[in-house]
Formats: sequence, C-alpha cells, structure tokens
Amino acid sequence: MDWMEYTILTTTEGSELISQVLEDAGSTGTMIEDKNDVAANQRPEGQWDIIDEAIAERIGDDVKVTGYFEVDGRLPDRIAYIESELRRLKGMDLGMDLGKLETLRHDVAEQDWTESWKAAFKPFRLGNHMVVRPSWETVDLRPGDHEIEIDPGMAFGTGSHETTGMCVELVEKYVKPGDRVIDIGTGTGILAIAAAHMGARPVLATDLDAIAVRVAAENARINGFGDVIETRCGDLLEVVQETADVVIANIISDVIIMLAKPVRQRIVDGGLFICSGISAERRDDVLRALAEARFEVLEAPVKGEWCAMAARKR
Repeated sequence: MDWMEYTILTTTEGSELISQVLEDAGSTGTMIEDKNDVAANQRPEGQWDIIDEAIAERIGDDVKVTGYFEVDGRLPDRIAYIESELRRLKGMDLGMDLGKLETLRHDVAEQDWTESWKAAFKPFRLGNHMVVRPSWETVDLRPGDHEIEIDPGMAFGTGSHETTGMCVELVEKYVKPGDRVIDIGTGTGILAIAAAHMGARPVLATDLDAIAVRVAAENARINGFGDVIETRCGDLLEVVQETADVVIANIISDVIIMLAKPVRQRIVDGGLFICSGISAERRDDVLRALAEARFEVLEAPVKGEWCAMAARKR
C-alpha cells in the first residue's frame, strides 16, 4: 500500500490546530516537527543532552505538521477538505499566528514509513524524570529516571510538545502511589504511562480515536503496565463511570472549558484535574471556567505560548 505525506507549514502556536485539521480529514496519524521542542529538551551545558541539535537545523524555522493518507479513491476528497479548511483559517481572526500554511506533498511507499519515523524520533526528556525513547535507541539514565519506550508507528503524539512536558511535570508532582487516574485523550499513552511510573493504580486511558487506543494499549504493555493501564475508546462521559483521584487532559482550551463542569463527576472530593494544551491567550478563559466549576487552581505554569494547570475539586 502506498501513502502520501501531506505537510503544512505553520507555527508552534498553530501546530495543534493544524494537526486537528489533518486528523479530521482522515489522516492515519500526524507528526509535528518543531525546533522549539528540541531547544526545550536540551540540558544546560555540562549536563546530559538527549537530542542532537542537528535535528533542529534539519527541521528549520517553520513548524511542519505532517499527515499520512492512503493513496486511494478517497484521497482527492480528503485533500479538498484540507485546502478548504486552510482557506477558512486564513480568513479568520483567531488571535494567533498560524504561519505560512503552505503545503507540501510526498509519496511514501509502505516500507519507507518506519525509516521516516526513525529519522525524526530521537530520545527526549519530559518533566524531571521521564525519558522517552523509541525501541531502536538507547539512553543512559540518571538516578531517579523512568524510561518510557514509545514506538509511535502511525499514531500521533510522540510527546515532545511543551504541553506534554508541562503535563508530565504536574503528574510527577501531584500523582501519588495508589492514586486512581483517568487520562482523557491519551494519544500514544505517554501521560498514562508517566502516571503509572509515579505509582498510580489503576490508570484508565481514553481516546476518541480507535487507532490511538490500540497504540496506547500496546505501549502500556511494552512498558510493563499492561495490567495497570486500561484503555477505552470513546467520549469521557460515555465510556467512563468510575471516579478518580486525578484526571489528566492534554487537549485544547475549548475542550477543557467544555469539560470543566462534567469532569467533576469523575473526580473524588479533593481530587485533582491536571490539564494542558491551553494557549496562553485562552489562559484566563480556562481559569474562569475552572473557577465556575468550583475548582481551586493550585498552579498554572506557562512555557512559550502554552499553559498547563493543576486544579483541586472543592
């Protein structure tokens, strides 16, 4: 089977939105290449670097968001949808710079797919003690480090984005051994695995994307948490009846605002809602939504154009 790589040039701020456009068009997965992720994962001079700066040079200044589509009879309609959405976005005042929104296309044979991922995905550090690596790489861990092995294949979300990094930092800080955790929009399962490394038992990982759920389940098994992390496909309120000590959501601002009140039903009194994927411009909107839902925001770190929050249910 042949595939087409469809790449859109954007910005760090616009990458999540553009990724969603590609997913809505039917992309089997998306990959974000952002040199800012490389800079964020470099250690101070004299400490261990786990990402080669040459990767940043190869990526260049534009953030590249790439979707992957089967070359079949549906492809023309998928491309037409993407081009229509890009025209619509160019005409909207979203309060953020989406960059060039230029497109690039490249045909990829099935056997070339794995090598494409290997060239782009190198080990990187998330939070203070989580090190993410693909199976074909090795790393030297420092005392207290936890290793997360992720082979993203054709699922999205290798986890190097600032939003994931901030979310992991909050997970490391607030998740305690024995906590029950729900991870909404789990993607490849990185946050669920991080919570399991912190001692959470059990962990429930949900996603609307069936491919993401399958990949997250496999990654949980690979990392030794197959009996700790359960995966389910569907919307939070439809497929989850349990309550948790901590609910994690690394999504987008609008979804977090929408979830603020209903998610209370899935959090025990005094439990935590850890959320990320919040653009800096929407920070106050999310804070207001959490306050109206009777959450006490404990902290709201900001990195670059993004914000994360840890809030306690009153």
